[in-house]
Amino acid sequence: MNHFAGYTREMKQTLDRLPFDQLETMVSRLHQARLDGKQIFVIGNGGSAATATHLACDLGKNTVAAHVPRFRVMALTDNMALLSAVANDLGYENVFAEQLSNFIQTGDVVIAISASGNSANVLKAIELAKVYDALTVGWSGYDGGRLATLADIPIVVPNHCIEQIEDVHLMLAHMVTGAVRQAAADPILFPRQESIPYAPAVNGNGAYQAHSLAGGGEATG
Repeated sequence: MNHFAGYTREMKQTLDRLPFDQLETMVSRLHQARLDGKQIFVIGNGGSAATATHLACDLGKNTVAAHVPRFRVMALTDNMALLSAVANDLGYENVFAEQLSNFIQTGDVVIAISASGNSANVLKAIELAKVYDALTVGWSGYDGGRLATLADIPIVVPNHCIEQIEDVHLMLAHMVTGAVRQAAADPILFPRQESIPYAPAVNGNGAYQAHSLAGGGEATG
């Protein structure tokens, strides 16, 4: 039982020491990328790959509002055929940079998640993103690793336990999603206008129907 109490205590201490100013900056820049129609790419390995997928899912679905554009977001962790092809033919260190090369444009956003901040494939992707003058965000832990020095917006979780760092990264995904959704509902930041057209939803019978999520859609995950 002491382990669980200690784990919880350390998590609380870590959360209290998060770089909230950097998180606010990240949310602000994500807003701008959304309005400008820029693409957002999320990358990571292992547990961080799962968090990358989770963040892309939440930004893509849970922030939809009728009066602002949808996020153009994807996790580069999800196409196993492409990942394994690049890893087999070109080396695992290239699995994200090669995918980015197909899509990235000036002003896009790359969110890199790496507990150590030193994953070679993550760093190569960040270096490529900077060539294209894309915004780079780095989530790491420990001392931040090289990712903290390369990223435009470094967010370092002040902790040296891998499990707790990954816990906090997933919490950051939820915090950022919630902050983006809340900001989109702010009438000062985003005055209500005519609904922005977007692809219709599919109803339970498989038929397409128009719908509005101006007040935020119901979470299903």
